[in-house]
Amino acid sequence: MKLAPEETENKDKKDTNNPGIVVFSSLFPHSGQPNAGLFIRERMFRVGKHLPLVVVAPVPWFPFQKILRRWRPHFRPDAPYMELQENIEVLHPRFFSIPGFFKFLDGFFMALGSLPVLWRLKRRFDFKIIDAHFAYPDGYAASLLGRWFRVPVTITLRGTEVRLSHRFLYRDLMRSAMIRAAKIFSVSDSLKQVAVAIGIQESKILVVGNGVDLDKFCCIDRSEARKSLEIPEDIPILISVGGLCERKGFHRVIACLPDLISTYPGIQFLIIGGASAEGDWTERLQQQVSESGFEKNVRFLGVMPPDQLKIPLSAADLFVLATRNEGWANVFLEAMACGLPVVTTDVGGNAEVVCRSELGKLVPFNDQQALCQAIANALEVNWDREKIIMYAHANSWDQRVAVLVEEFVKITCQSELAEQYR
Repeated sequence: MKLAPEETENKDKKDTNNPGIVVFSSLFPHSGQPNAGLFIRERMFRVGKHLPLVVVAPVPWFPFQKILRRWRPHFRPDAPYMELQENIEVLHPRFFSIPGFFKFLDGFFMALGSLPVLWRLKRRFDFKIIDAHFAYPDGYAASLLGRWFRVPVTITLRGTEVRLSHRFLYRDLMRSAMIRAAKIFSVSDSLKQVAVAIGIQESKILVVGNGVDLDKFCCIDRSEARKSLEIPEDIPILISVGGLCERKGFHRVIACLPDLISTYPGIQFLIIGGASAEGDWTERLQQQVSESGFEKNVRFLGVMPPDQLKIPLSAADLFVLATRNEGWANVFLEAMACGLPVVTTDVGGNAEVVCRSELGKLVPFNDQQALCQAIANALEVNWDREKIIMYAHANSWDQRVAVLVEEFVKITCQSELAEQYR
């Protein structure tokens, strides 16, 4: 919850008039993994400007995980028990989780591990809603906690539900969680259809996509941006941003470089990102570049703070993401806010973001030839950058947050009314 001194005087009134929310997500940034779940924090901290909230971000724990770090240094980085982020309290309870095994139990253990923290929290912060992100394990754990504390639960579908819906046990766990939930938010219509396909009422699901922070992402002078990166004016630049894992498909873009270099010898591919919760392909990607002899054409810029990304994005000509799956990729809107067209795969919610031909090109997943051709063609198009920027501006956070705040208030009112008639 917000702890700023200037708000202390109005805190009690605010908590009384508006629903206190527990944002519940195991994918959330902390000092050990500062770039995990930034899209969740961005969304919910904006809600926190209107409604009081506390974040409970459980972290997996196993007695011997420190030993595993001898071989995998970035495995399950330690998180502080409590920290303040932008003046909002973030709690990190531990829950038992065996690496690689019995993942179908993670939801139950996550709920059990979070129970004491929520019990103590309830005494000083009378939360009215638990808002979970991802249907499993977080949504399932939240649905149990909601039952134990007798408060409504909301679940936001963000992309992993597609993969889990094809596995019988996880599909049942997700379904039971969503049935218990008071409301399901989905960041894309494609994810909504996944929930409907496993038996969730369509009327229970509301599509609320992510937005773009126009203060952080805006087009700056192209020449100055290239000068800061020491890149000449006259060569094309591709850029990809995201966690360096298999799903994001950086290796697929690198595989297109032989064809592109034959036409554009000096072409540059900027890769921005680092290890993610899904794995770390940094060394594998660097090896692919080295073995292919593309060291002069590919630059690994590492992880960059969001407010600095506008520099390489403004310097580039084309944003490319050959991803295996996405719910709603914020990074597309962030690139568009900097004037970049997008080439990406037609998976998940990508077609809902890159929804018009003047914004970019979609290609079938796993069609390498189509991907290479789309990139080559996009480099030849005279894109209307102003139209692309205007589209990004039409998808700012303001409208998204207004919908979420209205829904949270409505759910609380309905819950309190139902409680009166029990």
